[in-house]
Amino acid sequence: MKALVDFLYEAGFLKRLARTGYPYLGSGDESVADHTCRTLFAAYVLGQLSEGIDMGKLLKMCLFHDFPEARMGDLNYVQKKYVEANEEKILAEVSDRLPFGEEIAALVREFNDKETPEAILANDADQLDLLFHVKEQGDSGNPQTGPWLEYAYERLTTETARKLARLAMETDSTDWWLEGRNDPPRT
Repeated sequence: MKALVDFLYEAGFLKRLARTGYPYLGSGDESVADHTCRTLFAAYVLGQLSEGIDMGKLLKMCLFHDFPEARMGDLNYVQKKYVEANEEKILAEVSDRLPFGEEIAALVREFNDKETPEAILANDADQLDLLFHVKEQGDSGNPQTGPWLEYAYERLTTETARKLARLAMETDSTDWWLEGRNDPPRT
């Protein structure tokens, strides 16, 4: 039971662990857990629009795809030029400590390999969250988002994710709540 309690504290640490790329953009911040949340929603959407997908596997893969970052931090693309993370060591330790640790390790490895339909969609969901977050920063006035949006878009694999991304880039991120703002309040 102690290992399970430690696991839940470690998972909770992701709420406090900042994603490190946004200082290069000049605006925006979020935790790894924030990122995981919308990645899960994006994966759900992509899974619903796809055939033959194991939705449980897809969602679990997205839930755990950045779990190793609790121990190694969120390494952005600049840091990865100079620092090599030992994710395999982390996955081995997780596998040894938890009764379901091997499942977590297998899901993270499958995500990283990008070979199965679920892993392809999970990686697209990961990039869609980045694209949506950066688009929100652009809508808030950051003029530096163009290359970031292009980068995230270019990393998308499926046509479904590309369609969502194109529409997201054309849509003001506040449309969802501003629509109907002039309607009379309900009583």
